[in-house]
Amino acid sequence: MRWLKSLAASEQVALLFVVLFGLLMLLTAGLFLNSLREREDEEARRASELTWERVRRDLRAAWIGGSMFWVAWISGPLGATLLFALFSFLALREFITLMQTQRSDHRTLIVAFFVLLPVQYMICGTRFFDLFTVFLPVYGFLVLPIVSALADDPTRFLERNAKIQWGVMVCVYGLSHAPALLLLEFPGFTGRGAFLLFFLVMVVAASQIAQEIATRTMRRRPVVRRISRSFSMRAWWIGTATGSLAGLGLYWITPFKAGQALAMAFVTAAAAGFGGLVMKALKKDAGVRYWGNRSSITGAVGLLDRIAVLCFAAPVFFHSARWYFQLPLGYR
Repeated sequence: MRWLKSLAASEQVALLFVVLFGLLMLLTAGLFLNSLREREDEEARRASELTWERVRRDLRAAWIGGSMFWVAWISGPLGATLLFALFSFLALREFITLMQTQRSDHRTLIVAFFVLLPVQYMICGTRFFDLFTVFLPVYGFLVLPIVSALADDPTRFLERNAKIQWGVMVCVYGLSHAPALLLLEFPGFTGRGAFLLFFLVMVVAASQIAQEIATRTMRRRPVVRRISRSFSMRAWWIGTATGSLAGLGLYWITPFKAGQALAMAFVTAAAAGFGGLVMKALKKDAGVRYWGNRSSITGAVGLLDRIAVLCFAAPVFFHSARWYFQLPLGYR
């Protein structure tokens, strides 16, 4: 620990990526070698192939996520902001293509994609966090229905605008808080914002994996049967507790003390768990099982399935940290 603290900020972040990619390489090699093992019968071989196919998709997502994380760091605040803006654009596109819209919504969608989204990320990149916090919930919330009303189409007006506003809030407002973590300036933590983003991702990942395992292994007691037969409060508590412990174990890479890291991880993992439930409700409403619905010609590839819980957890973590540590509202 003394040696780690003696390293410069850039050296500490570089070491983080060496460890991250090293673990991914070891895991990939181990799983690949395991897939080459001879199986005793055809049924075991087929089960092994199906398992490897599922794990390979998850590994590919982990490699892509790790690579994007690395690119965001080496490209600096501007590159990270642009990268996450692209993610928001693609996620919002998936959301909108699977929701019913009308021709009269085109101008509203143009404003959402090409005005509100870039302005939100521009405000983020310039660190005007006071405006960043309220721009979409206040000004975006008011602008979108005004533009929609000017299209002179009252048919299902409230429903249509609510869908677009929900997409903007989840895909743009929520996700934009991830690069904002790279720009937060904690006293004595300058240049180490990548650790905060890593902390967020690891807490969310640990909580979601634990919740999924608990859902599959424990007796199910669903509390929202018409939305999800797999979601239960026991699994949610297990996932939240696991994410909290993961945050506690990573407190040394953050500006938090152990107790503070535990509390931050708890609220973050809790938000991620309930965020996943909300997105399931939205998918039920849209009539799809996955956002990457390959049966429809929408261009959706499932990006939103991978980042949806992050869209809920990121703003909770960001504002909790800012409020507790009383960080400045903006930097000029």
